[in-house]
Amino acid sequence: MSLTVLLKSFCSRNVKQLSSVTCTRRYFSTDQQPSTYKKKEVKTEKIDNTLAEHRFIYPEFLPDPRYEFRNKIREKLEREDMLKRRSVINIPEFYVGSILAVTASDKYDPGKQNRFVGICIARSYVGLRATFVLRNVVDHQGVEILYDMYNPSLLSIEVLRLEKRLDDELYYLRDAPPEFSTFPFNMEPEFIVPGDPIRVNPLKVRLKPPPWCHRWEIKNMKGIENVKEHVSQKAIAHARTLEQPFEAYDLMKEYRRCIPEEDQKEIWEEVESHRKQFPVKKQAWKRTLQRAKPKRTL
Repeated sequence: MSLTVLLKSFCSRNVKQLSSVTCTRRYFSTDQQPSTYKKKEVKTEKIDNTLAEHRFIYPEFLPDPRYEFRNKIREKLEREDMLKRRSVINIPEFYVGSILAVTASDKYDPGKQNRFVGICIARSYVGLRATFVLRNVVDHQGVEILYDMYNPSLLSIEVLRLEKRLDDELYYLRDAPPEFSTFPFNMEPEFIVPGDPIRVNPLKVRLKPPPWCHRWEIKNMKGIENVKEHVSQKAIAHARTLEQPFEAYDLMKEYRRCIPEEDQKEIWEEVESHRKQFPVKKQAWKRTLQRAKPKRTL
């Protein structure tokens, strides 16, 4: 065979293949698609509203948003231990600003129990390391006790007043007058009507003159009333230079702080199944009525 014949045969084969490819491309590029062709529907599963509310009631179940402290196996084992602990002791719903009464056993004296009443000024850490701090003034001396929420030495946690405050931490009560942190140990629980939203106490604290335990003019706390009265204009101007209002628009920083919904759904499903098996023991709801004072007769 000559060279020209070979070239003609090779060209004819390639032309047929290219024509078939162009035909198929033209077919699928038109508006009339075959009946067997279906678009894939991407289903986005969202968390129910009932499960989404658990992030406020059980914040310690959410993992640490920082990836260097994340470990899915450890988090799974910790959640199992936390749910087992909750099946033994009733850990109620409370927030920073609620008044609690905690009864714990004394490890130095077997058989002895200690009961402490105070206001919750902070909640920190996650998982089995979750802690909360109670503060009260006893004999004109401020006393703070840090409790591990899932410590086996805790016998009971009772909520005496369920409410929130304007800030996420109340460490400024250390620099406030003692009447803002004084609560009687025989305080009776204040019941609320079931179904009502948790109230936010708008109380603002007046601090004592410096020195303070922190520079409160920098932290911009909402629950402090008289910071500018005890701070010079120079310190206020310096605090304004340290403000970072652009953080509210920093999407990447907000993304690093939050937990994706896919990770939250698995956690809240485990919590909800445990709640159905071991329902939370609620106290008898009632409304305390104040008696009217008798009028004086002249």
